[in-house]
Amino acid sequence: MTERRKVSFLGLGVMGGAIARHIAKAGHELTIYNRSPERAQKWVEDNPGLAHRIAANPAHAAQDADVVITCVGNDDDLAEVVLGPNGVFKMLKKGGVFIDHTTVSARIARQISVEARDLQVHCIDAPMTGSQIGAEKGTLTLMCGGRNEAVEAARPVMEAYSQRIVHVGKAGSGQIAKMANQICIAGNVAALAEAVRFAQASHLDMDKVYEAISGGAAQSWQMDNRWQSMDEDRFDFGFAIDWMRKDLGLSLDEGRGLGVSLPVAALIDQFFAEIQAMGGGRLDTSAIIKRLPRKGRK
Repeated sequence: MTERRKVSFLGLGVMGGAIARHIAKAGHELTIYNRSPERAQKWVEDNPGLAHRIAANPAHAAQDADVVITCVGNDDDLAEVVLGPNGVFKMLKKGGVFIDHTTVSARIARQISVEARDLQVHCIDAPMTGSQIGAEKGTLTLMCGGRNEAVEAARPVMEAYSQRIVHVGKAGSGQIAKMANQICIAGNVAALAEAVRFAQASHLDMDKVYEAISGGAAQSWQMDNRWQSMDEDRFDFGFAIDWMRKDLGLSLDEGRGLGVSLPVAALIDQFFAEIQAMGGGRLDTSAIIKRLPRKGRK
């Protein structure tokens, strides 16, 4: 086991709750915080004996902590939790480590990094990929932006819940890498939706079609994990369309700032907007197939 550290985890959503569990099971002293106290209490009930304490606010969570990790919603949430009147940076000690797993703009990641530098705190932006399954299994991939010494200071704790930790570059670089990741995922799942509907209309055996095409260049994580569920119209798991639209919005904004055209990402973002308008914003991104009429069998 690595050296036991005092780790505070803020944000016990689907991903965060699983990550916090791995941290405690790795032997670290865990403090938890969630903006809705009911969720924190529920986490304690579901994971008896794993949390050392429940913090009253982010500053309280950071008190005496060696490492503070956030996994919240968006730029505004992160700014409040870290830089607000009761934020993490009010109490995190000099030499402490701050890790953010939220997918946010590169701008807020850079801003927090500057504040951390002034406080002599190690800071990295480390958005993740690997889905809810990866969080539960502890096999996430982390894309890290920040100074090399900050990444190395964070690594012993992050290894408790990830199988790949990549130092992409300076502050904000992790967020840029995550945006590229989301652009790829959006393209994959949109193309997969069309392929499934096309194959359904052909009256072929869908299992045989998958067997035939999944072993070649068309193969992807989306195909392996969503082909069957899309064929069966099951969308009650995975990464919600609401969150994907947030992430694509960040990508499109960053692209405009860079002068980079992202026409496919912009088009697929509108496809997701159609599903939101149908009331499907909380469905998995594979629900993009619902905008295409089913023909053929079933």
